[in-house]
Amino acid sequence: MNQSNAKKAVLYLAISLDGYIALPDGSVDWLMDVKGDGGDNGYAEFYGTVGTIIMGRQTYDEMLKLTDEFPYFGKTCYVVTRNPSGQKENAHVTFTNEALTELVPRLKKQTEGAIWLAGGGKLVQAFMEEGLMDEAMIAVVPKVLGRGIPLFPEGTVPATFELHDIKRLGDIAMLHYKVH
Repeated sequence: MNQSNAKKAVLYLAISLDGYIALPDGSVDWLMDVKGDGGDNGYAEFYGTVGTIIMGRQTYDEMLKLTDEFPYFGKTCYVVTRNPSGQKENAHVTFTNEALTELVPRLKKQTEGAIWLAGGGKLVQAFMEEGLMDEAMIAVVPKVLGRGIPLFPEGTVPATFELHDIKRLGDIAMLHYKVH
């Protein structure tokens, strides 16, 4: 396992050139025909560093539309929602409304590996408000969507990112930032 991500909360996702993570309806179909590196664009390497996954409920709902099987089997997965008791039970995830300021530090102590902040924009905004994001790995996809769900919704607190690395994956630019 790559220890550089251990015990860190890492945002890892793709955005369009104009800063959107999904179309207005939440779909990410626009990602399916991107010319990458011919493989998985570094996903398996990153996923090997992950111990726990955190995502918002809308991201979780969209992820379930993309696959018949839960894609993160074997990893601890939390879905942040305002109403955890109102969610359909799933053996693979824990629905929670625990305060991020309590959840994330607890997970950093318990988790072997990185905590993957898998989206969406509202959860990214909440992580940034509380200063809980340590790194961001953003795959910039060469498409302009013109509309959609932004990575950083209006009202996101200002932050400074320090560029750590850039990788070219076909037409995709993978930007790796440290977050301050």
